[in-house]
Amino acid sequence: MTRLTPSLIAVQFLPMLQKPITLDAVRRALAGARVGRAAQERMSPRPRPGDVFPMPENPVGKQAAVLILLFERAGELYFFLTRRTETVGTHKGQISLPGGARDADESLQATALREAREELGIDPAQVEILGAPLTPLFIPVSGFWVTAFVGYYCCDEPQPSASAAEVYEILPTRLADVLDENAVAEEDWELRGYPVRVPFFKLHTYKVWGATAMILGEFVSLLRAQHVGQAQ
Repeated sequence: MTRLTPSLIAVQFLPMLQKPITLDAVRRALAGARVGRAAQERMSPRPRPGDVFPMPENPVGKQAAVLILLFERAGELYFFLTRRTETVGTHKGQISLPGGARDADESLQATALREAREELGIDPAQVEILGAPLTPLFIPVSGFWVTAFVGYYCCDEPQPSASAAEVYEILPTRLADVLDENAVAEEDWELRGYPVRVPFFKLHTYKVWGATAMILGEFVSLLRAQHVGQAQ
């Protein structure tokens, strides 16, 4: 990956939230209708401003699931991102949500919980899944449909243990940081030989982009819609 232009351009999101998001607000947001592809596309790499990569009609792909695992720390909601190792099969070194491919005869919710256990040592029995999953996202490069579930760790703050084969770094991330409009920017990159405009979240010292950013983009849209409705 090579950057073509060093410019950093703010992406237009709704104004910064004035109060923290609570677990009850998350529950209400997830009880509503899903925002869908439109919210995902706002964080999608695109060949030039205003365009997105062309998508095949009703693509058929393999199934995978990821987990946005919320937990409380010092009175605020956090979730886990991970930095993948350089030895995994795909997306080496990238920032991601815990998750992976579905095993045979396994539900997607079970996949998300199993992967969180395998990657981070999270006990599925301590996780409450909050509502229906987010909108499935097709990833043309890998041929996977990825379904994201939002869960809540019901006990004390989890003490994750990274899988040495898959996880290089565990990144506890404040939910408020993802909701901050100043955390979103764009750059011009070169991907697979093509110039693209890439939106990303600036979290920790990393740029969270691609499928992870698109999934978080829909989650953020749901939370912001709930927050605005409560403020009116």
